Amino acid sequence: MTVSGSTDFELDVADYIEEAFERCGLEVRTGYDLKTAKRSMNLMFADWANRGLNQWTIEQRSLTVTSNDGDYDLGNDVIDILSLVVRRDGTDYALDRISRDEYLNIPTKTTQGRPTQFFVDRQITPVLKMWPLPDNSTDVVLYDALTRLDDADTYTNTLGVPFRFYPALAAGLAYYISVKRAPDRMQMLKSLYEEELNRAMDEDRDRASFRVAPDLRNYRYV
Repeated sequence: MTVSGSTDFELDVADYIEEAFERCGLEVRTGYDLKTAKRSMNLMFADWANRGLNQWTIEQRSLTVTSNDGDYDLGNDVIDILSLVVRRDGTDYALDRISRDEYLNIPTKTTQGRPTQFFVDRQITPVLKMWPLPDNSTDVVLYDALTRLDDADTYTNTLGVPFRFYPALAAGLAYYISVKRAPDRMQMLKSLYEEELNRAMDEDRDRASFRVAPDLRNYRYV
């Protein structure tokens, strides 16, 4: 028996919609069926951004600082920053992330120097705020950005989703459609969706070793 030797199976938006309607016991009959399903798919992607870390949406980006300017727009496709360093003369220096309250309570925000702390103001277009303010216009900031999934715009679009998430995407869209069109199947499809998504997200993790060591500096022997 000969295997196909092919590993390029991929569905486009229309394929996912057809699969989801079939799971609801329905058929795609009108243009509105396609429109409402595509809207549900994009809303589901927004929900995925709230579910946790999607490894394949992490992008390393960079920007060159401007002297005495600590605020930088990140673009509306950025959800959050996971880590950040400043590169100066070929050496990377890690910055500590601080909270909104900690940033607000910095007494002298006009201090200049090599930035050591950053705060992400998560507006519709997130803003990166660094302190101290950069003291040159040559340092480069490198950061790992958690970014949005590409929208489902046209029905022939393929989606930037790893192969291992295909079942979760199909199950999720079926559940979203069932809320509107097949309420009798809603609970069953929801359970299947959560199971598929949890399985995919459990697999989609960083496999680096993680070690925890106790801090014994203040330990007293009795």
